[in-house]
Amino acid sequence: MHNNPGEIQYTRIEKKHSDAIINLCRLENWTSFTEDPDITWQALTAPGVITVVALDSDKIVSFIQLQSDGSIQAHLSLILVEKDHRRQGIGTRLVNEAFAISGARRIDLTTEDMPDFYRSFNHKEWFGFRIHP
Repeated sequence: MHNNPGEIQYTRIEKKHSDAIINLCRLENWTSFTEDPDITWQALTAPGVITVVALDSDKIVSFIQLQSDGSIQAHLSLILVEKDHRRQGIGTRLVNEAFAISGARRIDLTTEDMPDFYRSFNHKEWFGFRIHP
């Protein structure tokens, strides 16, 4: 990763980061990532998943989970920045770091293709973006 002394540090997830990520999710009431630490670890490190954390003096203040085929596309699954660290460019940097690792040409956040199909599921609707380098 690209780190500079005195700045937020960005690195791939390690097992020692797991509890801090779960705590960040708990603060946001994201219950699916707080119920079982082993399942959370599996989700954050599954094949094709890239998880990068942002550290401020060794404290995890943000993370991103990206799923990628390693060639063409990636999907931004999760990104969370601690409230006190928002609007400082950390999220943007995480997207760029994960994107660089992914080997993909683009990142999809959501899709506008086949809206009637997606509307048939229990969902929250919003517009999406496709990010290109």
